[in-house]
Amino acid sequence: SSFSAVHSLGGISQAYVSDLTFLFDLESTTSLFKVQEMAEESVFRDVLEILRNASSEIERAYKDSCELVDLNTCLLLIAECFRCLRNACVECAKNQHVMRNLGLISTSVHLIKLLDGMKTKEELLLTALRCSLQFLGNIAAGNGDSQNSIWKCAFPDLFLTCLMYSDEKIVAYCCMVLFTCLDSEKVRELLDPGNLSVPLRVLKVYKEELESEWSYVSLDFLSPLLIRVTLLELMMAKLSEKNQITSEEMNVFMKHADFLAGCFQEKCEAVLKLTSAKCNFHLQEALVTIRLLDVLCEMTSNNGQLEGLQALPGLLETAIDTLRLTHLAGKQAVNIFTATHMTGQEEISHPAVGFKSHLIRLIGNLCYKNKKNQDKVNPCQQAPKPHCV
Repeated sequence: SSFSAVHSLGGISQAYVSDLTFLFDLESTTSLFKVQEMAEESVFRDVLEILRNASSEIERAYKDSCELVDLNTCLLLIAECFRCLRNACVECAKNQHVMRNLGLISTSVHLIKLLDGMKTKEELLLTALRCSLQFLGNIAAGNGDSQNSIWKCAFPDLFLTCLMYSDEKIVAYCCMVLFTCLDSEKVRELLDPGNLSVPLRVLKVYKEELESEWSYVSLDFLSPLLIRVTLLELMMAKLSEKNQITSEEMNVFMKHADFLAGCFQEKCEAVLKLTSAKCNFHLQEALVTIRLLDVLCEMTSNNGQLEGLQALPGLLETAIDTLRLTHLAGKQAVNIFTATHMTGQEEISHPAVGFKSHLIRLIGNLCYKNKKNQDKVNPCQQAPKPHCV
């Protein structure tokens, strides 16, 4: 068998940095994995040993604050190892299983983090990183156990690190791994406020690199609620920037003001569901409404956007009605809208905290120097606060 020749690689792995002939042998081995089922576990053990040796050499160089001996050869060897692994697990559950059980996923993630710490950003390093991410994508494809293992080792730090690269291929391959690993449970984990930096970065990649199909399909897989929340978070970040918004950006915001106000009017009752015993079940839907209100408050705090929003039909009335209903809900029973309910840190950090004050802020902004809107508020005995800029 042509795979019998591969076993000779194991004995050479200890001297991998100085032995260029080994690299050539490994390059030949990569092409042998066209019949993946013929690969034996010992082959992957040899490759695992090489990657671990490479990690040790890099860590030693970090510790001694010195340059790695034969850096180029080391990077070439790492890249070729990942090519071997990448090719061997294409649509081959047997090899995926063997590699995962040997610990190749955790070893690879650790090595990727070490490579990222290198000061050099030469092509050889970028190639090694690309091949490593391709391997993770292939070992995860169609294999739930591998997906869970990668997620455990790589989320969120490694994903965020690779998504920050200026190299388009590294970013695209990272999106590929992310998309391959996603399922409904992992999407819920992405919804955690502490993890929003990852989907926000994917959104930024999609915005800046429209040709990246993996960023598109990753977003397409995420729940519509997550997409809405992250988009609103992006808008909030932009609106809150100290630098003045350009006229072009202003036009974009105003173009969508009608839509955002309409969404708020349509979805505002979702927040009232947080008074029920199943409030956690409704939290995701309510979070969209809460973020919509935050965005509208920011938009109405800008004089350039205020006049158009003040004229939108029904927006002020909806804000007043919602304020009245949340106030009533807080008086009827002890819940998140009850004034004396906030006791523990968990309650204080609840997304709905401040919802009523933000409603008052929106009402006040919509009434700022607008007699017509002020007349709508007075009969309701709602005293709007001054314009909040």
